[in-house]
Amino acid sequence: MDKRKQIIHSWIESLYPDEDFRIDIASSDASFRRYFRLTISNNSLIIMDAPPEQEEISTFCRLARRFHDIGINVPEIIQTDEEQGFVLMSDLGSEHYLDHLENNTVERLYADALASLIILQNGTFTEPDFLPAYSDKLLRTEMDLFRQWYLITHLGQEISSDEHQVMDHAWQLLIDSALEQPQLWVHRDFHSRNLMVTKSNNPGVIDFQDAVTGPITYDLVSLLKDCYIEWPAERIEEWVIGYHDLALESGLLEQGNKEQFLRWFHRMGIQRHLKVAGIFARLSHRDGKNNYLDDIPLTMKYLISALENDPELGDLCHLVKSKVLQ
Repeated sequence: MDKRKQIIHSWIESLYPDEDFRIDIASSDASFRRYFRLTISNNSLIIMDAPPEQEEISTFCRLARRFHDIGINVPEIIQTDEEQGFVLMSDLGSEHYLDHLENNTVERLYADALASLIILQNGTFTEPDFLPAYSDKLLRTEMDLFRQWYLITHLGQEISSDEHQVMDHAWQLLIDSALEQPQLWVHRDFHSRNLMVTKSNNPGVIDFQDAVTGPITYDLVSLLKDCYIEWPAERIEEWVIGYHDLALESGLLEQGNKEQFLRWFHRMGIQRHLKVAGIFARLSHRDGKNNYLDDIPLTMKYLISALENDPELGDLCHLVKSKVLQ
């Protein structure tokens, strides 16, 4: 038993001194956090282990309580120990959306996910300043991960001054597109590995601690251009238009413009997939989590496809193809 798990065991003993229990590994994620499943009195709970020198848990707990209050199916916080970095919470199960997305289930599951997203975005109007802004600086920093970690570190590419200028110009176009959209609450990783299939109030929503106030299309891109599963482009656009109409009915959009909304969506996808390719490369080279490299090909497919259909980003499209498709 590793040292952290021994400490967790002692913590649970202090909370439930008269109960028999078992602690098993549940999962880990792209950060330093780990998750354990606690079986106690025929009940199942989840323990988050977030080493305080690398992670903080106060933001997660604050968001979990707020999102739960507005009706999103997030884990319910039961006990916390901020000094040691532990959270005990309800268990949303182990059935990820990714394991259930078949042609005969996807429409129902995505309908549930989009309904949950509408609830999240409507939360913006109850407390507009609750989440930090998805700022110009943050959007740019995320795209620079592609430049540094994917092109330079992972692919070993040299970047000329002209190529840096191409990226800088493209980054600004993408930032302008993101910031001209309605700014609403954004989960920021709203995809099939962070949505759980639950018997009631589907889906269960996890991994939301990085939430911000940002572009209306960001979570939509995360879900529909998911780096872990691919759907035909025509089907994705049908879902986007359906969501556009739902957002209009829900008051999240003041006026409808399907062509503009699709442009926002695809440009948001470019920004996200630049970021994600950089993150996947960083997870491999910095953190030794090489399994994420398996998800880069689909990420790059989304990126190049969107660039090919955006004439204003033709120079970036040429640059990416020249560096990636050698």
